[in-house]
Amino acid sequence: MPVDVDLHVHTRFSGDSSISPKAIVEKLHAHHTIKGVAITDHDTTRGINHVRRLAEPYKDIVIIPGVEITTQQGHLIILGVEETPSPPLTAWEAVDFGVERGGVIMAPHPFRPISGLGETLDEIPVHAIEVLNSRATNEENNRALEVAKIKGVSMAAGSDGHFVDELLAAYTKVDSEASVDEILKAIKKGNVKPYKSV
Repeated sequence: MPVDVDLHVHTRFSGDSSISPKAIVEKLHAHHTIKGVAITDHDTTRGINHVRRLAEPYKDIVIIPGVEITTQQGHLIILGVEETPSPPLTAWEAVDFGVERGGVIMAPHPFRPISGLGETLDEIPVHAIEVLNSRATNEENNRALEVAKIKGVSMAAGSDGHFVDELLAAYTKVDSEASVDEILKAIKKGNVKPYKSV
């Protein structure tokens, strides 16, 4: 049975986010279908255990570890890791770091000015591209969708939530069991579909 996961969520450990770990778990518990999130704080994994510990009583909630890394070319998300590389580093070095640890490499909001990878994305090997980011413009998302089609990689979605009311605004339907390992495998295989919450 597919599982719905917001693959791009920030906690207060990101510095630019006000979302508490408790708020994430409460939001997931209350939602009727979205029961998973990837914690992708900026250049830190400190928030993951806080969220995971609070989610333990709820057997239907899945917390995916991850990190959004600031590289010299733009941001990259690595899902499935609980450590961060030492800066400064290039996007290619971040990819190597993630691949060596069995992580899933995702390009978030690639066409957002300043923090997106932009045209560099053409040269960077990724497993997935965030084609639906609820904080990105339609034009930015559409450009990401076109590149994902050309590259033939998974098309993912995430809220990029930095404030509680942004959480779960976009999500990825993953055709897998509701476990971290199975979700990551499905993303690599392309068994995913992006959605915007209504």
